[in-house]
Amino acid sequence: MTYDEIFEQVKEELMKSDVSNIEGHLAVQVDIIGEGEGAFYIELKDGKLSVEPYEYYDRDVKFIVTAKNFLKLINGSLNSVLAYTTGKLKIEGDIGKALEVQKIIESVKKSK
Repeated sequence: MTYDEIFEQVKEELMKSDVSNIEGHLAVQVDIIGEGEGAFYIELKDGKLSVEPYEYYDRDVKFIVTAKNFLKLINGSLNSVLAYTTGKLKIEGDIGKALEVQKIIESVKKSK
């Protein structure tokens, strides 16, 4: 997969989520490594979600992961804690904020 294909698939999946009841701010940069290498960010701000194809320097947390594993994370076939503990997902920054990403993922699963 190319970076553009990965980004479009991630954005399509995440934008299905209903995050209107999630307050606060969360900024996550995702660095895709390996095939389709590149970076994009996910921002949740007072119930509104954005997914954009560039780096976000004022982020709370950064995920470093392969495209294959990140797609598994957002479709629910890979648990984020398991991915982290087995080294499939590297996290830089606020671990507490990283766990908040699970709320977005759960809202994607509910929309299916």
